[in-house]
Amino acid sequence: MPTGYTPEHFDPLSTKRITNTICEMFERQPLVSMNTEISRFSGSGLYALYYRGSTVDLYKPLVGYQIPVYVGQGASSNSATGKNASATDPVWNRLRNHRTSIMDGGLPIEEFRFRALLMPDVHANLGEDGLRRGYQPVWNSVLTGFGSNEQGSTTRQSKKSKWDTVHEGRKRTHGGIKHDLDALTARASKHILWQIDSYASMPWPHPGLTPEIDPTLLFADAAKNGSTPVAAQDC
Repeated sequence: MPTGYTPEHFDPLSTKRITNTICEMFERQPLVSMNTEISRFSGSGLYALYYRGSTVDLYKPLVGYQIPVYVGQGASSNSATGKNASATDPVWNRLRNHRTSIMDGGLPIEEFRFRALLMPDVHANLGEDGLRRGYQPVWNSVLTGFGSNEQGSTTRQSKKSKWDTVHEGRKRTHGGIKHDLDALTARASKHILWQIDSYASMPWPHPGLTPEIDPTLLFADAAKNGSTPVAAQDC
């Protein structure tokens, strides 16, 4: 007599399963302070920025969660042409530029952290897509324009980016049309509350408290021991 039971289907190499594995592994990486210049390292991969402070009211609700404000990747090749990137340190280069943008935008750099995981471009694509779809980081989805480069001469008439409207200070050229600051801030605040409400529904398990690394302490400890910190080697 039929029981109505159907065995579960399992594909260990499905795109969804690989994506979730990458996101889980990514979130197990330490959070690194951005207060000082980031030591140079080579390689392509995935990275994210996090707020861990107390002075920026808009982002304070994110403290204590593995919710990034921005997710990106440094690729080893140009996705449009397939040619290898000219730089051998695309993740480090992106993080260095982002650090400058955060400071130029008037935000306290000592209250931001980054997390990174080096991997092939194909896997970084999956991880970035998973994190963006799952968390919808506020600088990727609401206050857009943070990761964009300075506009060229043919696009300088476009409006000021949403990120630059809320965090004004970067030397960017743009047209005269502006976004509504109060409306943008309210939308970002509402979005962050939605992120927190949706936090438990991510398809990968969140790790417990991950360690934080302060490069200045690494150097201080190394000076006492007469050694060179790993983060500073081969720079």
